[in-house]
Amino acid sequence: MTFDTIRYDLAEDIAVITLDRPEVMNALTRALRAEVLQAVQMAAKEARVLVITGAGRAFCSGQDLQDASAQGQLDLEKTLNEEYVPLLKAITDCPIPTIAAVNGTAAGAGANLALAADVVIAAETASFIQAFTRIGLVPDAGGSYWLPRQIGLARAMGAVLFADKITARQAADWGMIYEAVPDLGFAAHWQARAAHLAKGPTAAYRGVKQALRQSFDNDFDSQLALEARLQGLCGQTEDFREGVSAFLQKRSAMFTGR
Repeated sequence: MTFDTIRYDLAEDIAVITLDRPEVMNALTRALRAEVLQAVQMAAKEARVLVITGAGRAFCSGQDLQDASAQGQLDLEKTLNEEYVPLLKAITDCPIPTIAAVNGTAAGAGANLALAADVVIAAETASFIQAFTRIGLVPDAGGSYWLPRQIGLARAMGAVLFADKITARQAADWGMIYEAVPDLGFAAHWQARAAHLAKGPTAAYRGVKQALRQSFDNDFDSQLALEARLQGLCGQTEDFREGVSAFLQKRSAMFTGR
């Protein structure tokens, strides 16, 4: 399949989606959202890890306001429900690990697109901006959900009300993202992280995602029951048997994802 606004690459079980509108800092259009959704769905079927990154100097600057006006997308509620929600759910519900490799500015919906991934790795010169109040809006694309859970209500409120730039290092220190790494070697770093996950126990990763995400809504007893159920499923996989054999034989496990 060919795309116009993104690049999709698949190699060694790693699918990489590159937002490819560098001339406008990879701003989100209707076409781009549709193509990312298609690519995420493809990756879920044919890869063992998914990476989303941006071309040029930005990760994603958020909604392309010129596109919204040209396409008559001034019904923001409809646009969010029909275009953003399916995309965000495809990322969060993706059965394989997802990484947002944030190479530069991530603003507005672009910042929250990154936060929808399981792991966010950012270059040190990257930044995150909840820019919504600058144009008279509230945070969307999942921002009001992720931010209070990741950095607490006080920091989330300040980040949104003031629309301050949050550096990658600050985001890592706050717990908004997993890590901020030097720009020199950034690509090699996230590629190594993706390669590690691509060679790992895919079913266990799927269980990890489910267990951690559901923990916010479960009480302790419900979470213990979920852990037991997921562990029972993992215990029936070839990867578990290989992991035990490798441990006993004092060698590296060769997981197959089954």
